[in-house]
Amino acid sequence: MVHGEAWTVKELFVYPNEYIYWTIQIVMYPFLTGLVAGAFVLSSLYHVFGVKQLKEIARFSLVFSFALLPCAPMPLLLHLQQPLRNHHVLMTPHFTSAIAAFGIVFITYGMIVASELWFVYRGHFVATVHVLREKRDRTLQETGLMRLYSLLVLGAWDVSHHALEQDEKGVKVLAGVGIPVACFLHGYAGFIFGSVKANALWMTPLMPVIFICSAVVSGIALCILTYIATMEIRKLMAAWRRRENPALPSPTDLGGVEENVVRMTSRYLVMFLILAITLELLDLIFRGYTAVKSWDILRSVIYGKDFTAIFVLQYGLGNLVPFVLFLLPGLTVRRAVVGTILVLFGVFMMRWNVVIGGQAFSASFAGFMHYHLPIWPHDFETFKEGLFGALAVGAVPFVFFVILARIFPVFGQRDSH
Repeated sequence: MVHGEAWTVKELFVYPNEYIYWTIQIVMYPFLTGLVAGAFVLSSLYHVFGVKQLKEIARFSLVFSFALLPCAPMPLLLHLQQPLRNHHVLMTPHFTSAIAAFGIVFITYGMIVASELWFVYRGHFVATVHVLREKRDRTLQETGLMRLYSLLVLGAWDVSHHALEQDEKGVKVLAGVGIPVACFLHGYAGFIFGSVKANALWMTPLMPVIFICSAVVSGIALCILTYIATMEIRKLMAAWRRRENPALPSPTDLGGVEENVVRMTSRYLVMFLILAITLELLDLIFRGYTAVKSWDILRSVIYGKDFTAIFVLQYGLGNLVPFVLFLLPGLTVRRAVVGTILVLFGVFMMRWNVVIGGQAFSASFAGFMHYHLPIWPHDFETFKEGLFGALAVGAVPFVFFVILARIFPVFGQRDSH
Protein backbone atom coordinates (compact mmCIF):
# COMPACT_ATOMS: atom_id res chain seq x y z
CA MET A 1 0.00 0.00 0.00
CA VAL A 2 1.27 3.48 -0.88
CA HIS A 3 2.06 5.76 2.06
CA GLY A 4 -1.03 7.90 2.61
CA GLU A 5 -3.51 5.66 0.83
CA ALA A 6 -4.96 4.26 4.07
CA TRP A 7 -6.21 7.61 5.35
CA THR A 8 -6.84 9.73 2.24
CA VAL A 9 -10.27 10.13 0.62
CA LYS A 10 -10.24 11.91 -2.74
CA GLU A 11 -12.86 14.25 -4.14
CA LEU A 12 -12.82 15.26 -7.82
CA PHE A 13 -9.48 15.71 -9.62
CA VAL A 14 -6.56 15.91 -7.17
CA TYR A 15 -3.53 15.12 -9.35
CA PRO A 16 -0.60 15.75 -8.84
CA ASN A 17 -1.04 15.60 -5.04
CA GLU A 18 -2.31 12.01 -5.01
CA TYR A 19 -2.41 11.59 -1.20
CA ILE A 20 -2.11 13.43 2.11
CA TYR A 21 1.42 12.41 3.08
CA TRP A 22 1.95 14.64 6.14
CA THR A 23 -0.28 13.24 8.85
CA ILE A 24 -0.95 13.89 12.52
CA GLN A 25 2.70 13.32 13.41
CA ILE A 26 3.63 16.37 11.34
CA VAL A 27 0.87 18.21 13.21
CA MET A 28 2.40 17.11 16.51
CA TYR A 29 5.88 18.22 15.44
CA PRO A 30 5.27 22.01 15.35
CA PHE A 31 2.88 21.61 18.29
CA LEU A 32 5.58 20.09 20.52
CA THR A 33 8.32 22.48 19.40
CA GLY A 34 5.95 25.32 20.18
CA LEU A 35 5.44 24.00 23.69
CA VAL A 36 9.22 23.94 24.17
CA ALA A 37 9.61 27.56 23.11
CA GLY A 38 6.57 28.77 25.03
CA ALA A 39 7.63 27.14 28.31
CA PHE A 40 11.10 28.67 28.03
CA VAL A 41 9.73 32.14 27.30
CA LEU A 42 7.54 31.87 30.41
CA SER A 43 10.55 31.05 32.60
CA SER A 44 12.51 33.92 31.02
CA LEU A 45 9.85 36.44 32.03
CA TYR A 46 11.17 36.08 35.57
CA HIS A 47 14.88 35.47 34.94
CA VAL A 48 15.32 38.23 32.34
CA PHE A 49 12.56 40.76 32.95
CA GLY A 50 12.31 40.32 36.70
CA VAL A 51 8.58 39.59 36.94
CA LYS A 52 8.73 38.42 40.56
CA GLN A 53 5.12 37.25 40.56
CA LEU A 54 6.21 34.47 38.19
CA LYS A 55 9.07 33.28 40.41
CA GLU A 56 7.11 30.24 41.58
CA ILE A 57 6.36 28.97 38.08
CA ALA A 58 9.61 30.11 36.39
CA ARG A 59 11.67 27.18 37.66
CA PHE A 60 8.78 24.82 36.97
CA SER A 61 8.47 25.93 33.34
CA LEU A 62 12.26 25.76 32.81
CA VAL A 63 12.38 22.10 33.87
CA PHE A 64 9.28 21.37 31.83
CA SER A 65 10.84 22.98 28.75
CA PHE A 66 13.87 20.73 29.18
CA ALA A 67 11.57 17.71 29.47
CA LEU A 68 9.79 18.68 26.25
CA LEU A 69 13.01 19.23 24.31
CA PRO A 70 13.99 15.62 23.49
CA CYS A 71 10.38 14.91 22.49
CA ALA A 72 10.31 17.60 19.78
CA PRO A 73 11.98 15.45 17.04
CA MET A 74 10.05 12.29 17.96
CA PRO A 75 7.11 12.89 15.57
CA LEU A 76 9.57 13.32 12.70
CA LEU A 77 11.34 10.09 13.58
CA LEU A 78 8.04 8.19 13.68
CA HIS A 79 6.90 9.72 10.40
CA LEU A 80 10.09 8.94 8.48
CA GLN A 81 9.94 5.80 6.37
CA GLN A 82 13.72 5.31 6.73
CA PRO A 83 14.79 6.99 10.00
CA LEU A 84 18.13 5.18 10.38
CA ARG A 85 20.16 8.15 9.10
CA ASN A 86 18.31 10.80 11.08
CA HIS A 87 21.37 11.51 13.24
CA HIS A 88 23.11 13.06 10.22
CA VAL A 89 20.94 16.16 10.71
CA LEU A 90 22.51 16.69 14.14
CA MET A 91 26.05 15.52 13.34
CA THR A 92 26.50 17.32 9.99
CA PRO A 93 24.32 20.43 10.18
CA HIS A 94 24.35 23.13 7.53
CA PHE A 95 22.22 26.07 6.41
CA THR A 96 21.36 24.99 2.87
CA SER A 97 17.88 23.94 4.01
CA ALA A 98 15.57 24.87 6.87
CA ILE A 99 15.29 21.33 8.22
CA ALA A 100 19.09 20.92 8.15
CA ALA A 101 19.54 24.12 10.16
CA PHE A 102 17.34 22.50 12.80
CA GLY A 103 20.38 20.48 13.92
CA ILE A 104 22.32 23.60 14.86
CA VAL A 105 19.38 25.32 16.52
CA PHE A 106 18.29 22.21 18.42
CA ILE A 107 21.76 21.50 19.84
CA THR A 108 22.33 25.17 20.70
CA TYR A 109 19.01 25.46 22.49
CA GLY A 110 19.60 22.21 24.38
CA MET A 111 22.97 23.44 25.64
CA ILE A 112 21.45 26.78 26.72
CA VAL A 113 18.64 25.16 28.72
CA ALA A 114 20.99 22.59 30.29
CA SER A 115 23.45 25.33 31.29
CA GLU A 116 20.69 27.49 32.72
CA LEU A 117 19.39 24.57 34.76
CA TRP A 118 22.89 24.02 36.13
CA PHE A 119 23.24 27.64 37.24
CA VAL A 120 19.77 27.62 38.82
CA TYR A 121 20.26 24.39 40.76
CA ARG A 122 24.01 24.39 41.51
CA GLY A 123 23.50 25.84 44.98
CA HIS A 124 20.84 23.23 45.69
CA PHE A 125 23.16 20.45 44.49
CA VAL A 126 25.98 21.55 46.80
CA ALA A 127 23.70 22.03 49.83
CA THR A 128 22.05 18.64 49.34
CA VAL A 129 25.39 16.85 49.00
CA HIS A 130 26.66 18.40 52.26
CA VAL A 131 23.50 17.40 54.11
CA LEU A 132 23.55 13.83 52.79
CA ARG A 133 27.26 13.38 53.55
CA GLU A 134 26.67 14.24 57.20
CA LYS A 135 23.74 11.83 57.40
CA ARG A 136 24.87 8.45 58.76
CA ASP A 137 21.90 6.24 58.01
CA ARG A 138 21.47 7.08 54.31
CA THR A 139 19.12 5.02 52.23
CA LEU A 140 20.16 3.59 48.88
CA GLN A 141 18.16 6.28 47.10
CA GLU A 142 19.82 9.05 49.10
CA THR A 143 23.26 7.61 48.38
CA GLY A 144 22.53 7.51 44.67
CA LEU A 145 21.20 11.08 44.78
CA MET A 146 24.31 12.27 46.64
CA ARG A 147 26.60 10.74 44.03
CA LEU A 148 24.54 12.13 41.17
CA TYR A 149 24.56 15.64 42.64
CA SER A 150 28.30 15.37 43.32
CA LEU A 151 28.77 14.63 39.63
CA LEU A 152 26.43 17.41 38.49
CA VAL A 153 28.25 20.01 40.59
CA LEU A 154 31.18 19.65 38.14
CA GLY A 155 33.68 20.62 40.83
CA ALA A 156 32.12 24.04 41.49
CA TRP A 157 31.57 23.75 45.24
CA ASP A 158 31.77 27.46 46.04
CA VAL A 159 28.45 28.65 47.45
CA SER A 160 29.57 32.02 48.76
CA HIS A 161 27.42 35.09 48.24
CA HIS A 162 29.61 36.26 45.35
CA ALA A 163 29.47 32.84 43.66
CA LEU A 164 25.70 32.68 43.91
CA GLU A 165 25.44 36.19 42.47
CA GLN A 166 27.56 35.05 39.53
CA ASP A 167 25.19 32.10 39.08
CA GLU A 168 22.28 34.51 38.97
CA LYS A 169 24.01 36.64 36.34
CA GLY A 170 24.70 33.52 34.29
CA VAL A 171 21.04 32.55 34.43
CA LYS A 172 19.99 35.99 33.24
CA VAL A 173 22.45 35.97 30.33
CA LEU A 174 21.51 32.47 29.22
CA ALA A 175 17.79 33.22 29.49
CA GLY A 176 18.23 36.39 27.44
CA VAL A 177 20.17 34.55 24.74
CA GLY A 178 17.76 31.63 24.88
CA ILE A 179 14.65 33.67 24.04
CA PRO A 180 15.59 34.36 20.38
CA VAL A 181 17.02 30.85 20.01
CA ALA A 182 13.78 29.33 21.36
CA CYS A 183 11.73 31.51 19.01
CA PHE A 184 13.94 30.53 16.08
CA LEU A 185 13.61 26.87 17.08
CA HIS A 186 9.89 27.07 16.48
CA GLY A 187 9.87 29.89 13.97
CA TYR A 188 11.81 27.82 11.49
CA ALA A 189 8.91 25.32 11.46
CA GLY A 190 6.68 28.13 10.24
CA PHE A 191 9.45 29.11 7.83
CA ILE A 192 9.34 25.63 6.30
CA PHE A 193 5.64 26.00 5.52
CA GLY A 194 5.79 29.69 4.61
CA SER A 195 8.57 29.16 2.06
CA VAL A 196 6.68 26.54 0.04
CA LYS A 197 5.78 28.61 -3.01
CA ALA A 198 3.76 25.81 -4.59
CA ASN A 199 1.19 25.85 -1.77
CA ALA A 200 -1.12 28.85 -1.73
CA LEU A 201 -2.24 28.35 1.90
CA TRP A 202 1.28 28.19 3.33
CA MET A 203 2.99 30.86 1.23
CA THR A 204 2.94 33.91 3.53
CA PRO A 205 5.77 35.80 5.29
CA LEU A 206 3.64 35.97 8.44
CA MET A 207 3.70 32.19 8.90
CA PRO A 208 6.87 32.09 11.10
CA VAL A 209 5.61 34.96 13.28
CA ILE A 210 2.18 33.34 13.66
CA PHE A 211 3.83 30.08 14.66
CA ILE A 212 6.01 31.81 17.26
CA CYS A 213 3.13 33.71 18.89
CA SER A 214 0.89 30.66 19.04
CA ALA A 215 3.85 28.69 20.41
CA VAL A 216 4.22 31.05 23.36
CA VAL A 217 0.48 30.80 23.98
CA SER A 218 0.51 26.99 23.97
CA GLY A 219 3.64 26.75 26.14
CA ILE A 220 2.25 29.08 28.81
CA ALA A 221 -1.11 27.27 28.75
CA LEU A 222 0.50 23.85 29.18
CA CYS A 223 2.72 25.10 32.02
CA ILE A 224 -0.34 26.53 33.82
CA LEU A 225 -2.27 23.30 33.34
CA THR A 226 0.61 21.08 34.46
CA TYR A 227 1.39 23.39 37.38
CA ILE A 228 -2.21 23.17 38.59
CA ALA A 229 -2.18 19.37 38.30
CA THR A 230 1.13 19.17 40.17
CA MET A 231 -0.09 21.47 42.93
CA GLU A 232 -3.28 19.46 43.34
CA ILE A 233 -1.20 16.30 43.73
CA ARG A 234 0.97 18.10 46.30
CA LYS A 235 -2.13 19.14 48.25
CA LEU A 236 -3.37 15.56 48.36
CA MET A 237 0.04 14.34 49.53
CA ALA A 238 0.26 17.13 52.13
CA ALA A 239 -3.15 16.22 53.51
CA TRP A 240 -2.10 12.58 53.79
CA ARG A 241 1.23 13.39 55.48
CA ARG A 242 -0.34 15.93 57.83
CA ARG A 243 -2.34 13.18 59.46
CA GLU A 244 0.92 11.81 60.86
CA ASN A 245 2.70 15.15 61.37
CA PRO A 246 0.35 18.11 62.10
CA ALA A 247 3.32 20.55 61.97
CA LEU A 248 3.58 20.26 58.18
CA PRO A 249 2.08 23.00 55.93
CA SER A 250 -1.64 22.64 55.39
CA PRO A 251 -3.11 22.03 51.92
CA THR A 252 -4.92 25.38 52.21
CA ASP A 253 -1.58 27.25 52.13
CA LEU A 254 -0.58 25.46 48.95
CA GLY A 255 -3.94 26.32 47.41
CA GLY A 256 -3.37 30.03 48.03
CA VAL A 257 0.00 29.93 46.30
CA GLU A 258 -1.55 28.07 43.39
CA GLU A 259 -4.30 30.64 42.80
CA ASN A 260 -1.93 33.63 42.89
CA VAL A 261 0.50 32.06 40.41
CA VAL A 262 -2.29 30.99 38.06
CA ARG A 263 -3.89 34.42 38.02
CA MET A 264 -0.62 36.23 37.33
CA THR A 265 0.49 33.82 34.63
CA SER A 266 -2.94 33.96 32.98
CA ARG A 267 -2.45 37.68 32.36
CA TYR A 268 0.56 36.99 30.17
CA LEU A 269 -1.32 34.16 28.48
CA VAL A 270 -4.12 36.55 27.52
CA MET A 271 -1.59 39.10 26.24
CA PHE A 272 0.11 36.62 23.90
CA LEU A 273 -3.28 35.16 22.95
CA ILE A 274 -4.44 38.58 21.74
CA LEU A 275 -1.25 38.94 19.69
CA ALA A 276 -1.62 35.49 18.13
CA ILE A 277 -5.28 36.00 17.21
CA THR A 278 -4.54 39.43 15.75
CA LEU A 279 -1.78 38.10 13.49
CA GLU A 280 -3.88 35.19 12.25
CA LEU A 281 -6.86 37.40 11.46
CA LEU A 282 -4.57 39.97 9.83
CA ASP A 283 -3.17 37.30 7.54
CA LEU A 284 -6.68 36.11 6.65
CA ILE A 285 -7.91 39.65 5.94
CA PHE A 286 -4.81 40.43 3.85
CA ARG A 287 -5.35 37.34 1.71
CA GLY A 288 -8.97 38.30 1.09
CA TYR A 289 -8.13 41.92 0.33
CA THR A 290 -5.33 41.18 -2.15
CA ALA A 291 -7.36 38.34 -3.74
CA VAL A 292 -4.48 36.86 -5.74
CA LYS A 293 -5.00 34.13 -8.30
CA SER A 294 -5.13 31.37 -5.69
CA TRP A 295 -7.75 33.14 -3.57
CA ASP A 296 -10.66 31.36 -5.26
CA ILE A 297 -9.49 27.93 -4.15
CA LEU A 298 -8.40 29.25 -0.73
CA ARG A 299 -11.82 30.82 -0.19
CA SER A 300 -13.52 27.52 -0.96
CA VAL A 301 -11.22 25.79 1.54
CA ILE A 302 -11.35 28.38 4.34
CA TYR A 303 -15.03 29.31 4.12
CA GLY A 304 -16.28 25.99 2.78
CA LYS A 305 -14.44 22.72 3.30
CA ASP A 306 -12.64 23.72 6.52
CA PHE A 307 -15.12 26.27 7.89
CA THR A 308 -15.95 24.18 10.97
CA ALA A 309 -12.31 23.37 11.73
CA ILE A 310 -11.14 26.97 11.33
CA PHE A 311 -13.93 29.25 12.54
CA VAL A 312 -15.83 26.98 14.94
CA LEU A 313 -13.11 24.83 16.51
CA GLN A 314 -9.98 26.97 16.18
CA TYR A 315 -11.23 30.56 16.47
CA GLY A 316 -14.46 29.92 18.37
CA LEU A 317 -13.82 27.10 20.81
CA GLY A 318 -10.03 27.43 20.93
CA ASN A 319 -9.64 31.24 21.00
CA LEU A 320 -12.83 33.16 21.75
CA VAL A 321 -14.22 30.97 24.54
CA PRO A 322 -10.97 30.82 26.60
CA PHE A 323 -10.41 34.53 25.96
CA VAL A 324 -13.76 35.25 27.60
CA LEU A 325 -13.09 32.79 30.43
CA PHE A 326 -9.81 34.49 31.33
CA LEU A 327 -11.21 38.02 31.08
CA LEU A 328 -14.17 37.40 33.37
CA PRO A 329 -13.48 38.78 36.88
CA GLY A 330 -12.58 36.44 39.71
CA LEU A 331 -10.56 33.85 37.82
CA THR A 332 -10.71 30.49 39.59
CA VAL A 333 -8.43 27.50 39.24
CA ARG A 334 -11.20 25.40 37.70
CA ARG A 335 -11.97 28.05 35.11
CA ALA A 336 -8.24 28.35 34.36
CA VAL A 337 -8.09 24.60 33.76
CA VAL A 338 -10.94 24.77 31.25
CA GLY A 339 -9.42 27.84 29.60
CA THR A 340 -5.93 26.36 29.21
CA ILE A 341 -7.31 23.10 27.80
CA LEU A 342 -9.29 25.06 25.21
CA VAL A 343 -6.24 27.20 24.38
CA LEU A 344 -4.16 24.07 23.77
CA PHE A 345 -6.96 22.69 21.64
CA GLY A 346 -7.10 25.91 19.61
CA VAL A 347 -3.34 25.92 18.96
CA PHE A 348 -3.47 22.25 17.99
CA MET A 349 -6.31 23.00 15.56
CA MET A 350 -4.24 25.83 14.08
CA ARG A 351 -1.41 23.36 13.42
CA TRP A 352 -3.96 20.87 12.06
CA ASN A 353 -5.53 23.40 9.69
CA VAL A 354 -2.13 24.48 8.40
CA VAL A 355 -0.63 21.01 7.90
CA ILE A 356 -3.69 19.00 6.89
CA GLY A 357 -5.64 21.86 5.30
CA GLY A 358 -2.65 22.85 3.22
CA GLN A 359 -2.56 19.41 1.64
CA ALA A 360 -6.32 18.99 1.27
CA PHE A 361 -6.71 20.86 -2.00
CA SER A 362 -5.14 19.91 -5.30
CA ALA A 363 -2.17 21.81 -6.70
CA SER A 364 -4.21 22.04 -9.88
CA PHE A 365 -7.05 23.73 -7.89
CA ALA A 366 -9.46 21.13 -9.31
CA GLY A 367 -10.19 18.79 -6.38
CA PHE A 368 -9.98 18.12 -2.68
CA MET A 369 -8.81 15.39 -0.32
CA HIS A 370 -10.07 14.46 3.14
CA TYR A 371 -7.86 13.08 5.90
CA HIS A 372 -9.42 10.31 7.99
CA LEU A 373 -7.37 9.90 11.16
CA PRO A 374 -6.71 6.19 11.85
CA ILE A 375 -8.25 5.46 15.26
CA TRP A 376 -7.80 1.72 15.77
CA PRO A 377 -4.50 0.62 14.20
CA HIS A 378 -4.33 -2.59 12.20
CA ASP A 379 -0.58 -2.35 11.55
CA PHE A 380 2.43 -0.31 12.68
CA GLU A 381 1.91 2.24 9.90
CA THR A 382 -1.60 3.14 11.01
CA PHE A 383 -0.46 3.12 14.65
CA LYS A 384 2.33 5.66 14.31
CA GLU A 385 0.33 7.82 11.88
CA GLY A 386 -2.87 7.53 13.89
CA LEU A 387 -4.45 8.59 17.18
CA PHE A 388 -2.51 6.27 19.46
CA GLY A 389 0.81 7.25 17.92
CA ALA A 390 0.05 10.92 18.58
CA LEU A 391 -1.08 10.17 22.16
CA ALA A 392 2.11 8.20 22.79
CA VAL A 393 4.25 11.11 21.61
CA GLY A 394 2.23 13.55 23.72
CA ALA A 395 2.61 11.43 26.87
CA VAL A 396 6.41 11.08 26.75
CA PRO A 397 7.20 14.66 27.93
CA PHE A 398 5.24 14.10 31.14
CA VAL A 399 7.25 10.95 31.84
CA PHE A 400 10.47 12.89 31.31
CA PHE A 401 9.18 15.68 33.55
CA VAL A 402 8.48 13.28 36.43
CA ILE A 403 12.02 11.92 36.14
CA LEU A 404 13.63 15.36 35.87
CA ALA A 405 11.55 16.69 38.78
CA ARG A 406 13.31 14.17 41.03
CA ILE A 407 16.68 15.53 39.95
CA PHE A 408 15.73 19.20 39.61
CA PRO A 409 13.03 19.68 42.28
CA VAL A 410 10.64 22.41 41.24
CA PHE A 411 9.20 22.95 44.73
CA GLY A 412 10.59 23.27 48.24
CA GLN A 413 14.33 23.46 47.54
CA ARG A 414 16.72 26.06 48.81
CA ASP A 415 16.66 29.00 46.46
CA SER A 416 19.59 31.33 46.04
CA HIS A 417 17.97 33.38 43.31
